[in-house]
Amino acid sequence: MGNEHTDYTGEIDVPVEAIQKIDPAVVKKLPQGTEVKSVTAHGASFWTRTARLDAVSEDNKDVQYFLKTSYGDRGRKMMSGEFVSMTTIHSVAPHLVPKPLAWGTYEDLDDVHFFLCEFRNMTDELPDIETFPVQMAELHRSGTSPNGKFGFSVTTYHGNTPIEHGWSDTWEDYFTRTTKVLFQMEQEAQGPNPEILELSKPFFEKVVPRLLRPLETDGRSIRPALIHGDLWHGNATMDGDTDQPVIFDAASFYAHNEYELGVWRQSWNKIKKPYRLRYYRHFPRAQPEEDFDDRNLLYATRVNILDSILYKGEDSYREVLLTSLRELVEKFPGGYDEWKQQADEK
Repeated sequence: MGNEHTDYTGEIDVPVEAIQKIDPAVVKKLPQGTEVKSVTAHGASFWTRTARLDAVSEDNKDVQYFLKTSYGDRGRKMMSGEFVSMTTIHSVAPHLVPKPLAWGTYEDLDDVHFFLCEFRNMTDELPDIETFPVQMAELHRSGTSPNGKFGFSVTTYHGNTPIEHGWSDTWEDYFTRTTKVLFQMEQEAQGPNPEILELSKPFFEKVVPRLLRPLETDGRSIRPALIHGDLWHGNATMDGDTDQPVIFDAASFYAHNEYELGVWRQSWNKIKKPYRLRYYRHFPRAQPEEDFDDRNLLYATRVNILDSILYKGEDSYREVLLTSLRELVEKFPGGYDEWKQQADEK
């Protein structure tokens, strides 16, 4: 597994013409009177083509916008999911993400879709370890589910892997329901693996109830929190103009806030344990607190499933998934019932 988490080798199916000239559909979404002067390829993406638009506003000021383009029905849903995710985060923490303007479909190129937002002068630095955990804790605390449930209103994408969220009354139900689908997708992407199939049974019957049910029983509760959903170092940096953290490429949903930190456990992610420890200073660990590291491993395991789907040509991602599955299944053979019995005896 590469340290940069950039070993995807698929082809970009978006025609290069999508970022060589400005499409009328994009112009219609810009502020009235904006005149685009140039379109320049900007940034790197495995599944999309991206560009910077240099323009002049109606009041004759230089302005810039960021354009992301995708292709096909999956690409259309990717742009929609990102727009809803980024718009939702922006409504809660406008300083934390580039302001989304629109998403839509090109007029001059068939089946090409786009996401348009303000351009931010991003650096290549890691987000500041002092301010970044604080701001993520504030996002998680302020971003509240519109219906009090766990899930999201639209499909979002981990890379180009769709996640159909739906809604659940409990975090355990959401996690179980959606993660079972991801296990099936992993088997389809990488090919059948008997050990994963064997481990999945105690994983769902023992491990998941053991670590998630205590969060919402015996008077304990957690609130669905708005999360970014894929917060690795490739999706977070610093704004060179404001010197503040900025995040992008969101795949949001309303989750247990600690789920956000599952990707911070990955060996390839430069946002690592020190960030998790700083985060907990500003958003205390959920009760029962003694389970927090095992919950983090559980959430990291779901990220491992997603990565194994996404990087299906890389055996190392499946090996990481197997390692975490074995550890969890071996540690919690008695499941929730054993934990509950021991808790009642105390």
